[in-house]
Amino acid sequence: MSSIQQFLLGLLLSSLTATTTVSSFHLPSTASFQIRTRHHANPKSSSPRSTTSLKMGLGEMEVLEYDVAIIGGGPAGCTCALYTSRADLKTIILDKNPATGALAITSHIANYPGVDRTMSGGELLDQMRVQAIQYGTRYEKAQVFMIDVKEEETGDSTYTKCVYTPDFTIKARSLVLATGAMGRVGKPFPGEKELLGSGVSYCATCDGAFYRDSEVAVYGASTEAIEEAMFLTKFASTVHWVVPTDIEKELQGGMDVEKNKIMDHDEAMQLMSCPNVKLWTKTKLVEVIGDFNGVTGVRVNHRGSDDDEVIPVEGAFIYGNGGGSKPITDFCQSKVELDEAGGVIVDESMMTSVSGVYAVGDIRNTDYKQVVVAASDGCIAAMAVEKFLNNRKMVKVDWIHR
Repeated sequence: MSSIQQFLLGLLLSSLTATTTVSSFHLPSTASFQIRTRHHANPKSSSPRSTTSLKMGLGEMEVLEYDVAIIGGGPAGCTCALYTSRADLKTIILDKNPATGALAITSHIANYPGVDRTMSGGELLDQMRVQAIQYGTRYEKAQVFMIDVKEEETGDSTYTKCVYTPDFTIKARSLVLATGAMGRVGKPFPGEKELLGSGVSYCATCDGAFYRDSEVAVYGASTEAIEEAMFLTKFASTVHWVVPTDIEKELQGGMDVEKNKIMDHDEAMQLMSCPNVKLWTKTKLVEVIGDFNGVTGVRVNHRGSDDDEVIPVEGAFIYGNGGGSKPITDFCQSKVELDEAGGVIVDESMMTSVSGVYAVGDIRNTDYKQVVVAASDGCIAAMAVEKFLNNRKMVKVDWIHR
């Protein structure tokens, strides 16, 4: 069974009421798929040219067709979208969370040309996003868990790229990777690397359906960790939220909340109010425990305690205590070439090792991690995309937008 079929079945099962633990999925041989396509009358509208709905049992997966699909809504992605939209290319941005990128959590921007030095990174990013949308970009908050980048993978000679999210699939003529470099970094916990894919995961949206009626642990206090834990509450019998900081004190206003801009306090409160969430505050993850069947528990240590404690779980979702600097490429699944440090390798036009796929911003693992550099990358990629899609010999410097 393919990973896409497996994921779709997981979504289907999430809509059903189950009383037993699901340990494995089998795609029924009688599963039927129905595809419906509708074409929009106005090709100049901000809507996609055509929309396809993929039905599976009780669920329905929508398939959207675009000229340009951009994964990531930071300064690189938004700048790219601004230029491609101005070039009358149907463009969509898929952004996991607009509040957790490197720019979004920056308190003040003093070195971006033309902006007031009191402006926050979040405010600047909001303006970039709005500007792209005003020129026709469609913006969607969605997590991408997989991509296909070649015609032999998609089976489509026109829309040779596919981007998969839990709610819909994007078919595109070109693809831009702009997910940044806030990924998991540092030395892995004992057992983490060995059990990765066998209970250890960094993507609840991808793997959550496998833990119906099971106990899982989520480690980390970032907004990403909170959102992933919230998603897991739909499946797991108990979500053990393990946080190394005194999060209860912080949420009560006892600490300077400005020090933790990576955490959404409202979402944290919402998560803590879930009946199947158990908070382990001031608790560090020590080790992931497992055997040949997968994860069996996590070893933790509560601050001030001399003894460790083992929490029996079947899944461990590890996000650390904040953002990192590792390029976020998990969803790529080796579809494009990476350098030794995990950055996506590109040429001078920002094209990757795959024709029609580009990478911009910190995902390239450049030493120059600045907003202005990311925006420049987005501009270069957009011009290269326009040249690529229109089979031009030369780059068209700018476009008149009416």
